[in-house]
Amino acid sequence: MSYPDHDITAKFDFPEEEHKVIKFWREIDAFKTSIKLREGAPEFSFYDGPPFATGRPHYGHLLAGTVKDIVTRHASSSGFHVERRFGWDTHGLPVEHEIDKTLKIKSKDDVMAMGIDKYNAACRAIVMRYSSEWRETVERIGRWIDFDNDYKTLNITYMESVWWVFSELFKKGLVYRGTKVMPYTTGCTTPISNFEAGLAYKDVSDPAVTVAFPLVDDPKTVLLAWTTTPWTLPSNLGLCVHPDFDYVKIQDPTRGDTNLILHADLLNAIYSAKELKKPTYKIITKYKGSDMKGWRYIPLFDYFTDQYEDRAFKVLLDKYVTKDSGTGIVHQAPAFGEDDHRVAMANNVIRNDEMPPCPLDEIGVFTKEVPDFAGQYIKDADKEIIKAIKAKGRLIAQNTHMHSYPYCWRSDTPLIYRAIPAWFVKARDSRAELVAANKATRWVPQSVGDNRFGNWLENAIDWNISRNRYWGTPLPLWVSEDLQEIVCIGSVAELEKLSGVTGIKDLHRESIDHITIPSQKGNGTLRRVEEVFDCWFESGSMPYAQEHYPFENEDRFKKAWPADFVSEGIDQTRGWFYSMLVVSTLLFGKAPWKNLIVTGLVLAQDGKKMSKSLKNYPDPNMIIEQYGADATRIFLVNSPIVRAENLRFREDGVKEVVARVLLPWVNSFRFFLGQVNLLERDTGIKFQYNEHAAISSNVMDRWILARCQSLIKLVREEMAAYRLYTVIPRLLLLIDELTNWYIRFNRARLKGEGGPEDTVSGLNTLFETLLTLCKTMSSFTPFITESLYQTLRKFLPPCETDNRSIHFLDFPTVREEYFDPDIERQVTRMQAIIELTRTLREKHQPSLKVPLKELVVFHPTEAFFDDVRPLQVYLESQLNIREIVFTTDEERTSVRYKATADWPTLGKKLRKDIGKVKAGLPNLTSEEVKAFEKTGEITVDGIPLSKGDLVINRYVDLPDDGGFACNTDSDVVILLDIKTYPELEAEGIAREFINRVQRLRKEAGLQATDEVDVYYDFEPESGLDILAAMVKYASVITKAIRSAPADVKNRPEGAVVLIERRQEISEIGFHLSLTRRTGS
Repeated sequence: MSYPDHDITAKFDFPEEEHKVIKFWREIDAFKTSIKLREGAPEFSFYDGPPFATGRPHYGHLLAGTVKDIVTRHASSSGFHVERRFGWDTHGLPVEHEIDKTLKIKSKDDVMAMGIDKYNAACRAIVMRYSSEWRETVERIGRWIDFDNDYKTLNITYMESVWWVFSELFKKGLVYRGTKVMPYTTGCTTPISNFEAGLAYKDVSDPAVTVAFPLVDDPKTVLLAWTTTPWTLPSNLGLCVHPDFDYVKIQDPTRGDTNLILHADLLNAIYSAKELKKPTYKIITKYKGSDMKGWRYIPLFDYFTDQYEDRAFKVLLDKYVTKDSGTGIVHQAPAFGEDDHRVAMANNVIRNDEMPPCPLDEIGVFTKEVPDFAGQYIKDADKEIIKAIKAKGRLIAQNTHMHSYPYCWRSDTPLIYRAIPAWFVKARDSRAELVAANKATRWVPQSVGDNRFGNWLENAIDWNISRNRYWGTPLPLWVSEDLQEIVCIGSVAELEKLSGVTGIKDLHRESIDHITIPSQKGNGTLRRVEEVFDCWFESGSMPYAQEHYPFENEDRFKKAWPADFVSEGIDQTRGWFYSMLVVSTLLFGKAPWKNLIVTGLVLAQDGKKMSKSLKNYPDPNMIIEQYGADATRIFLVNSPIVRAENLRFREDGVKEVVARVLLPWVNSFRFFLGQVNLLERDTGIKFQYNEHAAISSNVMDRWILARCQSLIKLVREEMAAYRLYTVIPRLLLLIDELTNWYIRFNRARLKGEGGPEDTVSGLNTLFETLLTLCKTMSSFTPFITESLYQTLRKFLPPCETDNRSIHFLDFPTVREEYFDPDIERQVTRMQAIIELTRTLREKHQPSLKVPLKELVVFHPTEAFFDDVRPLQVYLESQLNIREIVFTTDEERTSVRYKATADWPTLGKKLRKDIGKVKAGLPNLTSEEVKAFEKTGEITVDGIPLSKGDLVINRYVDLPDDGGFACNTDSDVVILLDIKTYPELEAEGIAREFINRVQRLRKEAGLQATDEVDVYYDFEPESGLDILAAMVKYASVITKAIRSAPADVKNRPEGAVVLIERRQEISEIGFHLSLTRRTGS
């Protein structure tokens, strides 16, 4: 297929052009062809974190996909063979939660009644629900990745490798069964990781009660405990105090004859501020917490007294108790608090193999173990429990407490902490190895890897890898009834061998739960444990499981591991990054990646989390179809988000990319095409790019080509360091340099003013710049670079390699011969003068089209002027100045010197003396500052300062007569005569007229080669100044617009009017029309 010809007259519609590119890529099978072209090249490996296909792609996915695509495309163009496989996370709670909602499943009994086979079949049916939308969106954003050779965590090959990973850890003694208090979701009926527990918090109001616990030895004395979870009180086994805190026993006649014990500083738990000002109580005794150890109290409820009376219901000591709120005495329910469980274990209240009192079913409803509240959901039972406490005379105080509480991010139900028998992988003992493995990798930004992730590793706890669910990879553990014999299976073949069952084709629960293994030790029949793997363990095993390692593809795996590159959002520091690192380090003692880019989160414009219900963000597909994928990619990558900071998504930001980056780029390209056509029309020369042309003698040619090399060098260096965020600003700069400097300065030359040879030389430079931009930026903006390249390719000489796509080409190498520091310095100094002068023109409002008489440029060194004098013609034409004076004479220009300072930096050096310097600096004379510039030494109010302490600025004291204006960048000083002169105003009017004609040509969609006649129409006796200027500068106007403008009265009958518009110059209105020139 040949790419459609570029229509230079049509509006450039970026989304429409991107669809043409996609069609072209499909027809030439561009992605797979690009991989085939790199066969035999060194490998660059990349691991793709698997998303769920049960949800549609959002901005976070677009961001992740863009970052991954940029890096892998660049690696491919840099000479690497880069396989890119898409992956799908198909197991776990996200899928089950959808099914539970659809089928109204609320408990394990509902699943059992339905049957695990039918339940899992329902899950399997939806796991790829949105896979086609994913494929369309990924293709539309311009990401090249292999969907046909994807991996899915539900495939038996993937699941078998997960079994192998687990069995290797089991063999190393890193797997054990234990009881642990975990975040638990009653909505999804399963424990979740601490990472997931931190994803959703809400401000909630909970009941807060202060409860009395009478002492066994002194029932008239009660310990006061405070809690915001009354539903945990039926499971109370202890009270905890801080050994070092001060506690008091008080007696208050208004509260009866009962003595109350609580923290000395927390009397506000039972008294109001007003009551504390006029206390009715008196302190009887003071205690240290350590004095109270072992005191026994009368249980609040007797549900578990028979089982625990000999070891529970006493005061325990621990320093986790705080005095921020409550009473300083903490009620202990070991099944519902991590600290509670730890303290109970440490004090032998419960045994390590024992489940503490946990009278709840899987959906958070009380069981018959607590008959008074059986059948009630925990939060609903709070009221009834408080009533019961009050009826017992144990309720001392009751109010509400507003606090931030964790919710299940999937079911939107409050989480609880609950003791769970679970299977764990030991990570705590390997903290040092995890930290060391991570330190051997590169993070971008490194601070996240060193701090956030590094700190997490330093405090790693054992990993609960089991879930009490159904749709997942089953734990390959077959156990005896007493759990004394445990067999861990590492492959399908091993299961078939030990069980005698053959032909196993699936490893999900419905396919293997019935399989038993005869005990090798006389323990009867071994059955599989019920749990399945946490889906994070499955995704953490991805480097091995995607290749079905070690059962096949061993060489492939070893070549690709560890991956050269991975990337996901910052939320994965405790998710996929962590799970991959733990598995890899425990297996092989090494991290599974070499380089990692971590991105921030994409938020709504108001800074809040993007929410479908709130509709606080625009549809990503709409944004892409309105502004284009390239614009979206640039907006995302050119932001703090690739430095792991959050980004507020702004539609206007994408729109600005089109206006500031892509349109100027396209306009530069179209300008080139127009001048090529003009060259052929005027000279018959068909332009063809000459890569080996002699280096141009034109300063601007050499400068823009040097700037191209700087871009190539920067992109190579920054991409090697995975710093994507530094590239786009440099692209913006080169586009600005190309459009606002190179093309603007060379417009007449490129139009043929200097003759055919010079025109061809300039066009060769412009072509090379455009081609370099396309090659260098193809990874970042794959669509526009392809579109422009398809036209530029026609000007390339024949090529033996496959160059059908920009993405088949090598990344450009730096041409060192183009670098010229002298020319770069010359142009930089010229740019400084131009920018300073343009600023003055804008400030004082003499239009750039009106010539000004004089510009005086001051610099103390002749070397500066040696650089800019050869470029004086550019200064004069671009600034529209009649005379430029270069001078080193300070007296003539009244240049003065003053000093300023970076006060925060200088303050660190001078400390207390900084005040003296601040006060004394304005008193320095111009001569003193000038002397400091030469000597590097000065004393300010007795404080010696040296070079680097002060910044020297040059300025001019101008008389307030409005004649001259001054500007400086602290190096060069300019004086601009801003007065207007009648003899120069006419030239300005002529320039304005030329501008109106050129704008009209553009509006009419005319190209450089289109010949037209120009006609004007003034009101009678109007526009005399304009007409006079047109006569005086007739040759200039005719040369610029390639037509001699005439009065509309002379327009021939039947002339084809292409466009006619009202114009205005100096507040004078008139009409301009363009007609097709006869014979053109």
